[in-house]
Amino acid sequence: MSDRKSLRRQILEQVQAFHAAEPAPPFRPGVDPVRYAGRHFAADEMTNLVDASLDFWLTAGRFTEEFEANLAEFLGLGHVALVNSGSSANLLAFAALTSPQLKDRRVRPGDEVITVAAGFPTTVNPILQHQAVPVFVDVELGTYVPSLARIEAALSPKTKAVMIAHTMGVPYAVRELRAWCDQHNLWLIEDNCDALGTRYDGRLTSTYGDLGTFSFYPAHHITMGEGGAVATGNDDLARIVRSFRDWGRDCYCAGGENNTCGKRFSQQFGTLPFGYDHKYVYSHIGYNLKVTDMQAAIGVAQLRKLEAFTAARKRNHACLAEGLRKHARHLVPHVSPPKGDPSWFGHVITVRPEAPFSRADLVNALESAKIETRSLFCGNLLRHPAYAEIPHRVVGGLTNSDTITTHTFFLGVYPGLTDAMIRYVLETVDRFMGERG
Repeated sequence: MSDRKSLRRQILEQVQAFHAAEPAPPFRPGVDPVRYAGRHFAADEMTNLVDASLDFWLTAGRFTEEFEANLAEFLGLGHVALVNSGSSANLLAFAALTSPQLKDRRVRPGDEVITVAAGFPTTVNPILQHQAVPVFVDVELGTYVPSLARIEAALSPKTKAVMIAHTMGVPYAVRELRAWCDQHNLWLIEDNCDALGTRYDGRLTSTYGDLGTFSFYPAHHITMGEGGAVATGNDDLARIVRSFRDWGRDCYCAGGENNTCGKRFSQQFGTLPFGYDHKYVYSHIGYNLKVTDMQAAIGVAQLRKLEAFTAARKRNHACLAEGLRKHARHLVPHVSPPKGDPSWFGHVITVRPEAPFSRADLVNALESAKIETRSLFCGNLLRHPAYAEIPHRVVGGLTNSDTITTHTFFLGVYPGLTDAMIRYVLETVDRFMGERG
């Protein structure tokens, strides 16, 4: 055993040496790409990954448990369920609200869910996949999240829930929305996939809602390659989420464990024989959306760096905002509500419709200079082919969502960007504006 421990230590030391053997080269403007996002890691992520692989425990294990516990502690919530993507996290969060165990509060087919059209599709898809009806409200230009007044106007006797993302890390008025949802007995799901580390009124987003969701894709605030999580402070919802995640089973034993409840062979379930093995009793029509321990191992190392990553995102966004301020006549500033403290996902730019150039003109100039840009997700989701015939309602029009579809894009602020890269981005915009603005 001591030989194996010694060999493991040597292997991990070699991994650290391997990482150190390739120092980052200096940035070459116009030659090296300025990415909009990407994985940002060091030797400890690689050593954790190899450490987990040496265990050869190929499903969720010790690193998964550590990550769930650490993220729950960071959030101040009782429960975190790690899953294989942010999209799966949204699916599980919404599926949990359809559980028969919720009785009269259960979301059923035909019930309405308030959301926005200017976001990422997998915030809306679970609503449709469970045959509920999305009710779309517009967002505000500049923040790209909806006002509370727009959400309140969408209420109907059929409304059962609100499911909206904190777009690009900018929080909506979630404290006030939580109070309004409580007043009307509505569920609140915070899609926090863009916003890990964001605060509203001093409190972390994802902790106001009944459920909060996260993504750990390489473009997001921390990464494990593919991965996501659902967080909640509600014990009942936590059990339901884990059931849907783990095939729909009623049993809550961790992988490799048996008889946690002490009643494995002494209970009655439905019309099954008395004493039927609890490990194989299914209370929901679920999925298998677990993560591997190797992915979780990367996440454990990344989570330790979250505060530093958040600080870097804030710094990069502030530098871009200051440098772009002189162009506010043609470019809508990217801002946060007064009580918001964003962990920015990117820096959003909307070209004003009256500007003497188009979004395409500016984007082409940036891309030609090897500066990556991205559209603000789907723009107006209802203009995409897949959503042309979905059941839905629109309240108050989607004028700003249409503007986003035509005039909006974003630049990166992720921790891998250097000061030299930020300066180059601003110089490129200045040069374009001097020629066209």
